[in-house]
Amino acid sequence: MTVINNNKPDIVDVAKAARVSISTVSRSFNHPDLVNPTTRRRVERAVKKLGYIRNRAAQVMHGKRSGTIGLVVPTIDNAIFAELIQSFTTELDARGFTMLIASHGFDLNREYAMLRKLLEHRVDGLAVIGLEHSDATHHLIEQQGIPIVAIWNYSETTKMSCVGVENAEAGRLAARHLLSLGHRKISLVFPSTAGNDRAYDRFHGARNELRSKDVDVPENWILEAPYSIAEAKRACLSLLKADNIPTGILCGNDIIAQGALYAAQKLSIDVPADLSVMGIGDFKGSGEIEPSLSTIRIPAKNIGSLAAKHITDKIADKHADLVKEKCELRIIERNSTALQHNKCVRGL
Repeated sequence: MTVINNNKPDIVDVAKAARVSISTVSRSFNHPDLVNPTTRRRVERAVKKLGYIRNRAAQVMHGKRSGTIGLVVPTIDNAIFAELIQSFTTELDARGFTMLIASHGFDLNREYAMLRKLLEHRVDGLAVIGLEHSDATHHLIEQQGIPIVAIWNYSETTKMSCVGVENAEAGRLAARHLLSLGHRKISLVFPSTAGNDRAYDRFHGARNELRSKDVDVPENWILEAPYSIAEAKRACLSLLKADNIPTGILCGNDIIAQGALYAAQKLSIDVPADLSVMGIGDFKGSGEIEPSLSTIRIPAKNIGSLAAKHITDKIADKHADLVKEKCELRIIERNSTALQHNKCVRGL
């Protein structure tokens, strides 16, 4: 039988148990950085002992902060945003905030619906991925006047705070790496760019870099594959089964690049002797697969931490200026790319 306890502990009980004032308990929750660590631990022990739970809804009704930040990402189905989400929530926790997360599946209309739901929960701030959003989303954000930060993309001209990288530069660096190894027969495997400004910028950055070196990619070597190892493998199998195949494959991110590696392995094509594969992202595990993946490192952990810092600072001071923070990209050369030798590539 379930026993219902109607005498739930309140903040007064916590203050008594911790031998501190009610305001100190409140400050431990809302501004932990302002409370002495020893005092904060006493409050935490009292909270655990009593089983005290704050009533966030009551706080919001009285005009106080909810202590929550809403994060809307395109997907939580793979490793693309895993490190970013982890570092974002870790920094929020250190600043006394909790994250509410939603996924829109690369559908900008659904992103709008997710943002509305988060706003209904009275979040104190919002974080979104990228700078491409629907008109309805832009209007909603402007109408609500809520602090927001765009994560993953950097642009000097954006009208919202942003923390991220120049994805066009990521594409250029990836293409530059393959070109520096002597590759001229290069395929591009990217996801759909509709509603995905990261993929759009990387694709055009890579293609422009190749064209600047008089390398034109045949249309049948430009493949579309979602962020799925299985789908990317399937797309690359059709490419690599042809009589004329590229010497290098440049992929929209590391997940697609893993699919390309598995396709080459299935067809007994030696990577990197006969085929170089280049990714973008440097996700967890990219350095441990065989062969280890050459890629462009996007500093996801740093981006997540900085974004959390900026959104909480903006909540504390709504008159603060927009923040536009650019993070640096790095070429990570591993075993999936090598110098191109003028020989028969297929060798089958």
